Amino acid sequence: MTTEGPKRLLVLGKITDILDAFTLQRPVLGLGEIQQATGIPTSTVQRLVSNMVAEGLLDRVGDRVRIGIRMAYWAGAAARGVDLLELAGPLLRELRDTTGETAALFRDEGGHRVCVAVAETRHALRREMHVGRIVPLHTGSAGRVLLAWAPELAEQVLAGPLEPLTDHTVTSSQRLRELLADTRRDGFAITVAERDDGGSGLSAPVFDHAGEVAAALTISGPTIRFGRSECEKCVDLLVGAAERLTRTLGGRPPG
Repeated sequence: MTTEGPKRLLVLGKITDILDAFTLQRPVLGLGEIQQATGIPTSTVQRLVSNMVAEGLLDRVGDRVRIGIRMAYWAGAAARGVDLLELAGPLLRELRDTTGETAALFRDEGGHRVCVAVAETRHALRREMHVGRIVPLHTGSAGRVLLAWAPELAEQVLAGPLEPLTDHTVTSSQRLRELLADTRRDGFAITVAERDDGGSGLSAPVFDHAGEVAAALTISGPTIRFGRSECEKCVDLLVGAAERLTRTLGGRPPG
C-alpha cells in the first residue's frame, strides 16, 4: 500500500494553515509570525514558504511574504457567479445565534445604505430592521464602514448636508471625516444612538476581488442590552466573520 496520498494531504493541510495565517488586518507576515500562528516547525515553514513563493501562492515583500497575486486569478474564477446574499445567510444566522442580537448586511445603493440581508434577534425587544430598509449613509456603523473604504462616495456625502436623525447624529463634515479615518485604521466602527436614540451597532467591511468594499456586516441591538461595551466584546467575532465572507467571495483587502 502506498502512503503517497496521506502525505500529500498532510502537506496540503500545512499549506492551508499557512494561507489561513494571513488576515485583512495582517496581510504581510514574517516567517516567525507564520510559525507562531500555525505551530508548524520553523524548518518546515521555511521550506513550505519557499516552495509557495516559487509556485506563486505567496509573494515576497522584502524579508516577509503576502498572499500571491496568482491567487487572485483563481479567486476571480471562484467568485464568478457567487451570490453574496446566498453566502451571507448562514453567517448572519451564526452571528445572531452567537450574540443573541440582530445581524445584517448593508450595501450602498444610490447614495443610501440598504439592508440586503438580515437575521433578526429572537428577543422581543429589538431594533427594527428588515430587508429593503433604507438609511442615510452618514448615520450608524454600517454607513461609516461603507464610506470609510469608498473615498469618492465619502466625498459626495461629506459635501452635502448631514441631516440629524437623533441628538447624537454626526452633522459636522470635519468630524465625520475624522471618524472615517478612525474606521479605516481600526478596521471596524461602533456607533451609539446615531440612527435611533435607543440603538447601538458594530460593523466591519466585506471586500470583493478588486479590493473594494462590497458590503458592511453588522450586529446591532437596543442600547439597554447591547451598548458600547457589549459591542466592543464582539469586535473580534465580527471582524473575523467579515474576513471569512471576504475570503469566500474571493475578495481581498484594498492596497
